[in-house]
Amino acid sequence: MCSLPLSAEAVVFDCDGLLVDTEACATVAETAIFAAHGHPFGPEQKALVIGRTVEGAGEAMAQYFGRPGAGAELAAELLQRVRKELSRGAAALPGAADLVRACRAAVPVAVASNSPRELLDAALWSAGLTDCFTHSFAADEVRSPKPAPELYLTACEALGVAPERSVAFEDSATGIASARAAGLYVAVVPSLSGADLDHDWLGTSLADPELRDWARELGTGANTAC
Repeated sequence: MCSLPLSAEAVVFDCDGLLVDTEACATVAETAIFAAHGHPFGPEQKALVIGRTVEGAGEAMAQYFGRPGAGAELAAELLQRVRKELSRGAAALPGAADLVRACRAAVPVAVASNSPRELLDAALWSAGLTDCFTHSFAADEVRSPKPAPELYLTACEALGVAPERSVAFEDSATGIASARAAGLYVAVVPSLSGADLDHDWLGTSLADPELRDWARELGTGANTAC
């Protein structure tokens, strides 16, 4: 059963792993770095870095490798490798474009991403989503990125809508924590299967018929959830 409010006045989307299949690019880069340090890369390792900023992922890897102080070096390597992978292209995830456009037809929309501006712009452009958003916010444009609430608070302020009257779409625990701390409703399509994630709505794809129906009724002013 869908439990997102039809009275929502704005929708804010995460990007990586939610709108655009950039996690595949990141996984190639992360696998190479882990291998260079003599470690395999699987779901357990992915959970350490998913949803983090590049800097946060670097610090997580440094701790995992037993190399305290190497976070900045590893973050720089990760950025370089992801940039290279992303230059080959990344596709919009199923249902992403249709859902964004349906939401945009009813209420203001924005992107709030834990990627730096360079990677966020590249991802949206590659997936053909750049023109869908007049507002987007990147991790290197705020003092405290996710899991802090600043990205979502900044997005809601720019859209002129109170966070408690807005819906966030996320795929990771880090992003969910950010949206919750800001006071938004949260719809979740997990990038990692099997994760127990806080949510108001949980599904396996942005193409879910429940989301399509919700977006069609969005902005009607109804106080009930779909």
